[in-house]
Amino acid sequence: MNGITWLASYPKSGNTWMRVFLTNYWRDADTPADINALDETPIASSRPMFDEVLGVDSTDLTRAEIDRLRPAVYKAHAFDPDDPRVEGQFCKIHDAYLILPDGQPMFPAEVTAGAIYILRNPFDVAVSYANHSAKPIPWAVRALNDPTHTLAESRLGAASQLHQPLSTWSGHVESWMSAQGFPIHLARYEDMIVDPVESFRAVVRFIGGDADSDAGRARIDKAIRFSEFGELKKQEEEKGFREKMIKATSFFNQGKSGTWRDKLTPDQIETLRAAHAPAMLRYGYLDGEGNITC
Repeated sequence: MNGITWLASYPKSGNTWMRVFLTNYWRDADTPADINALDETPIASSRPMFDEVLGVDSTDLTRAEIDRLRPAVYKAHAFDPDDPRVEGQFCKIHDAYLILPDGQPMFPAEVTAGAIYILRNPFDVAVSYANHSAKPIPWAVRALNDPTHTLAESRLGAASQLHQPLSTWSGHVESWMSAQGFPIHLARYEDMIVDPVESFRAVVRFIGGDADSDAGRARIDKAIRFSEFGELKKQEEEKGFREKMIKATSFFNQGKSGTWRDKLTPDQIETLRAAHAPAMLRYGYLDGEGNITC
């Protein structure tokens, strides 16, 4: 696949798990990949990459100026095989799929091979996002419902990340799932837990890998085993994880679905359901009668 494949998700939806799996799959080594040395998946909001490509200091620019210039960064690197930051042409991204004021997408279709969109139940996202951000759950519930919610919004301490507009949880989902001009593969977090073999085989097929021969299946099985949450948590406990927020207790927690049942209040559940019912129904988190399915 030529061009960039975006690994897109709302925060705390399984993006890092996908990147760990892909690293283990690509390396095909005899030991699990180091979680602090994941291959070939730079983040699209990298401030150093933006500054180097354009020869500017992004802290001198307004948010609107940065947004307008970001497509040029991806066009410059999409077909540069010598740039280690885009080796393999895979790029992690938490931004919503944005259309700029000039009518063009921030992430140009002409340099995009495809997108893998990792989706997770918003109830579990709220709990995990609160833990990751070291903030209370009510803050996370408000964030998922806030169309102006943005990562790295402040310039203070934002040495490595540009601001990343997220929209609401369902706004984020629909922005990517309705993007035009390139193929999109949906990978639900819950399916990755219940049936990791078929879920990750589908990902490998999407990126053009061998998912069906005996050798291909064995390689995928090994990558799944090396990417199990027990392994990831063990590594984090032994040597930390550089992507963990400073105030958070841990990055890798239980790796389960449904933990929201013991964490969210009835009011919080209803607030999220009311805000996101159409998307939750469309992607299998609610049934036709509005009942929660997982």
